[in-house]
Amino acid sequence: MELKNLAVQAAEQYAQIPSVEAVMLGGSVSRDWQDEFSDIELLIFWKQAPLDEERQQIIHQLGGELLEFHPYEEQEWAETYTVNGVKFEISSFLTETIRQTIHQVTRDLDSNPDKQCIAAAVQHGVPLYGKAAIEQLKKQVEHYPLELQEKVINQYSDFGSRWNNREALVHRKDWLMFYKVVVSVESNIMGLLFGLNRQFIPHPAFKWQRNTLALMDIKPDNCAARLENVFFQEPSEAIKELEALIEEIFGLVQQELPQIDISSAARKASFVRPKI
Repeated sequence: MELKNLAVQAAEQYAQIPSVEAVMLGGSVSRDWQDEFSDIELLIFWKQAPLDEERQQIIHQLGGELLEFHPYEEQEWAETYTVNGVKFEISSFLTETIRQTIHQVTRDLDSNPDKQCIAAAVQHGVPLYGKAAIEQLKKQVEHYPLELQEKVINQYSDFGSRWNNREALVHRKDWLMFYKVVVSVESNIMGLLFGLNRQFIPHPAFKWQRNTLALMDIKPDNCAARLENVFFQEPSEAIKELEALIEEIFGLVQQELPQIDISSAARKASFVRPKI
């Protein structure tokens, strides 16, 4: 059965609980990015804290098999279960928590990627129950503040001191550390591009990289393929590609946002640890 239909069936069960205010479909299925490995991600918005019995009741009603069941932590209740071989990832929040998180991102300019993920989930999520409540939340994420854009760009402009050791790492064949640096640099590049395009970060590890890049208007030419190829090139060539991408993105920042002074960050990023 189609994943969206399964999600609707599950939402109907959650809707029977009086303290559930809304149910929203998130993740790849909500954006039509699903593939054969996709699961169903549901965000459940509660008027009051859910009881363990209520959360378990739904799994039983759906004929599900429980995989993980987490207590309340970091303002979220979470569980994972399967129904007829399809995995469900459930994230439950108080509706007020979602409102406060969105306020922190859009009004207090909190650039924390985990909080941006909440804003992005609401922005792109599909209401399955409690449409009015979800639409009210969606209105809060319609605008991406210019001040947040500047903060995100400044945050991700620092590529760290280990990037300055890139040539030494290749020379020494320190591949474990080298590729950790490569992943860190690509993550910063993605953060910069999300800020440059005034888009909320939808996943802290920048999942669905190719899909999200396709939605960006401001980016280097052939950006997705170049970022992917970094992992398959010779390390010395990968360095050159990353250096070129960083330089081009800093150029785009200067072109689009001349009020942001990134000259210091650009100099730091271009520095290479000298040989003796």
